Amino acid sequence: MPKTSIDVAIARGQGRSETGAGLETATLEAMLAPSIAMVIDIESDNKQRSLKDLRHLIKRTGGTVTPTAFLFMRQGRTMLGHRSNEEDIDGSNGEVKEAAADFDEIMMQALDAGAEDVEKDEEENIVLWTQPNITHQVAQDLAKTTGLKILDSDIIWSCTSDKVKVDDEQTASTLAKLLSVVREYPDVQAVYANAERGDISEEAWNAVEEALDS
Repeated sequence: MPKTSIDVAIARGQGRSETGAGLETATLEAMLAPSIAMVIDIESDNKQRSLKDLRHLIKRTGGTVTPTAFLFMRQGRTMLGHRSNEEDIDGSNGEVKEAAADFDEIMMQALDAGAEDVEKDEEENIVLWTQPNITHQVAQDLAKTTGLKILDSDIIWSCTSDKVKVDDEQTASTLAKLLSVVREYPDVQAVYANAERGDISEEAWNAVEEALDS
C-alpha cells in the first residue's frame, strides 16, 4: 500500500482526516433501478461537500436520492472463527487450549450475553447479531469464554424487507458500475443494498456483490 494511503487509513482510524481535521459521519439514501434501495455510510471532514458530490454522482448515473433507510435496520454483526493451531498454543506451558464449545453451547452463551440471533455461515464461522450498542462487548465476552477468534465485528445496515432480485444481465452490469463508482469516492465507508441474485450468471452477480458490504 502506498505511504499516502497508509497515512490516510491511520488518520481515519484516529477520527481525523489526512490534514488533521475532525471527521463527521453521514448517511445517504438512494433508489436505483429496478427499485433497489441503497444506503451509503460516509465519513468526511466536510460532510456537506461529500453529500453534494454523491448526490450528483447518483443522479448522473440514473439513481434517485430518496429515503430508503426504513427498509433497513442498524444491527451489530460479529463473525467468530476457530483459532489456528499456532494461536491455540498457550505460551506458558505449550499446551493446546481446549477446543471451542459446540454450536448449541455457543448459541446459549451468546444469547445469555445479549445476542439476538446466532447462526453459522458457509465456512462454519459463528455469526452473532446484536443491538449496535452492545456489539463489541458481546464479541469480546464470547471470544473470551469460548476460545473463538473475532474475525470481524461491525455495525451494519441489515435489510428488513424482501430483497429485489436482479434478473437481467444489463441491469446487473449497470448496477455494478454505479456501485463501483460510489465505492471509489474516498469518503464512502460502506455501501448496502437490498439486491439479491436472480436469473443472471455468477460472474454478473459477483461484480455487483463485490461492491456491497451486505
